[in-house]
Amino acid sequence: MIMKKILAYSLLSLLALQLGAQQSETFKKKGKTLVFINEDPELNPKVQAGLVRTFFKVYPKLVKTFNRNAVKDVEVRIDTAYTGVAYAHNGKITISSEWLRKKPGDLDVITHETMHLVQAYPSGSGPGWITEGIADYVRYIYGVDNKGAGWSLPEYKEGQHYTDSYRITARFFFWLSLNYKKGMLSKLDKNMRNATYNDAFWQKETGYDLETLWQQYTENPDIS
Repeated sequence: MIMKKILAYSLLSLLALQLGAQQSETFKKKGKTLVFINEDPELNPKVQAGLVRTFFKVYPKLVKTFNRNAVKDVEVRIDTAYTGVAYAHNGKITISSEWLRKKPGDLDVITHETMHLVQAYPSGSGPGWITEGIADYVRYIYGVDNKGAGWSLPEYKEGQHYTDSYRITARFFFWLSLNYKKGMLSKLDKNMRNATYNDAFWQKETGYDLETLWQQYTENPDIS
């Protein structure tokens, strides 16, 4: 019985320490609510302030441009246990505290992740490379300080492919927006959210299939 009491006390003490180390703040602006949960007591206050500032500068624009039905209440958690960079799901964004220590200038990681909340694609809506390509395209267009993060779209190199995802796909998407319809990426995003995307999308919007468009891009990938 004594051992059980000691164990129970130890567990409660550990829980209390964890809760004590975790700080939560709520911010409201422009019709949006951000709950910011920080598990890292060593997080630079300037980084937190920058993430909050970037969220409120970018997220309302993304909602207005791409999906007015996107969630209004968002939770951001700085996670000390997560070993990746960041991920978003169901109104919640998780960012690695370790990543922010290594890259304190990468405030626009939240731009990429908030776009995932705006996307809100159902399961099986389309290829993952489109999902991540659009999110990085949006970061390139709407990012507050990509330069400060040392983040940019990579130059085209032989061997790349549009299915490489993230920045490689984002650059291709930006090239498409320059050379074809400007609003095409918004339509692509909508098709993905409505689970109506298929390969015929590219032919309908540009007059060419996806492989032909990629070939055109590789022959003249300039986006200046």
